[in-house]
Amino acid sequence: MNVQILALAFLAATAIGGVAWVLLYPLLSGQQNLDSRRASIAKSEPVARQADRNQRSRREQVEGSLKELEARRQKEKKLPISVRLTQAGLNWSTQKFTVVSAILGGLFFAVGFFVGGSLLAAAGLAFAGGFGLPRWALGYLKKKREKAFLKALPDAVDVIVRGIKAGLPLFESIKVVAADSPEPLRSEFGAIIETQAIGMPLGEACARLYERMPVPEANFFGIVVSIQQKSGGNLSEALGNLSKVLRDRKKMAEKIQAMSMEAKASAGIIGALPLVVMVLVYITTPDYISLLWTHPTGQLLLVGSAIWMSVGVMVMKKMINFDF
Repeated sequence: MNVQILALAFLAATAIGGVAWVLLYPLLSGQQNLDSRRASIAKSEPVARQADRNQRSRREQVEGSLKELEARRQKEKKLPISVRLTQAGLNWSTQKFTVVSAILGGLFFAVGFFVGGSLLAAAGLAFAGGFGLPRWALGYLKKKREKAFLKALPDAVDVIVRGIKAGLPLFESIKVVAADSPEPLRSEFGAIIETQAIGMPLGEACARLYERMPVPEANFFGIVVSIQQKSGGNLSEALGNLSKVLRDRKKMAEKIQAMSMEAKASAGIIGALPLVVMVLVYITTPDYISLLWTHPTGQLLLVGSAIWMSVGVMVMKKMINFDF
């Protein structure tokens, strides 16, 4: 009898334990939460895939725009004179620039021939005056124009950001910048408006700003607008970040300039030292140093010294100019 009771108790306990296992184990082990989580993940997986696909598409568009701009930059390393004149802010034609260069070359040749009397020295002066001086002037005007552009660009981007936040379209904000900004920002943004008015998309018109103003900041502006026009996004936030980047780059450039002033002063002293010594020797003993421009061998040495000094100055310039 006792054995039967124990057997029945054992069977009852086993049955109760089995029922409890079936009913309580999923709750205690978190199996239901796991199943619900898997179901929610399975439902949200298409949405995640779509978001990942959109993000990947946007990344591909950014990479494509950067590759396109890099290819255009590599193609435009050797710029024609007409483009260089535009970048320098001159309205000259190529023919006018060629005529002015030829006149300068003739004047320098005449001065060198009648003063020195050597055909080689006159030819060297003619080459410097007709080929080197006009292109140096174009480079100087281009850099001066770029500095003025970079000085006013962050404020112009802030104006565009405020206009977009106030509800104005991007094109109208650019019109405000073109109307109120100083040169050369006014003419460059005016060119964007004119280009867009003849049917070119606004993103491509802004991307072409780098062709007329070849500085990284103009390239950044064109990339931001072009990508926003292609894939959408918060343009005011993107341009606000761009304005911060432009101001940080400006601060970094000023810091680098301040840190490199000692090297620039040393390079200037080294470059000017031979000329200063020559002038001092000419003041004290003019007959001793006048052989450099009266004797043919002295003229040849003088030309060679000028060439090597120019090479040294250019090397020092490369060493103390920092790109960032």
